[in-house]
Amino acid sequence: MAETTRITVTLPTADVEALRKLTDNVSAYVAEAVARRIRHQLRREEFERYQEEHGAFTEEELAKARAAIAQALSGDQGAPGARAA
Repeated sequence: MAETTRITVTLPTADVEALRKLTDNVSAYVAEAVARRIRHQLRREEFERYQEEHGAFTEEELAKARAAIAQALSGDQGAPGARAA
C-alpha cells in the first residue's frame, strides 16, 4: 500500500454534498483527482520544455496528435500499432 498522509481540506458545502452522492470513498476520489491534475501539470511543463528546445509544434503535428488521440479514445482496433486479437 502506498504511504499516505492525512490532511484536512476545506471545500464548499455544495461540492461536498455532490461528492458524497458520487462516491462512498471521498479520499480515493480526491486522491485520483489530485493525481490527474499533477499528471496534467507535468505534461504541460514537458510540452513547454520541448517547445523551448525545438520550437513550437506545427499545425500539421498538432493535427496528427489530435487524430491519434481521437483514434486511441475511440478504441479503433485498426489503429496503427494495434495488435490483432
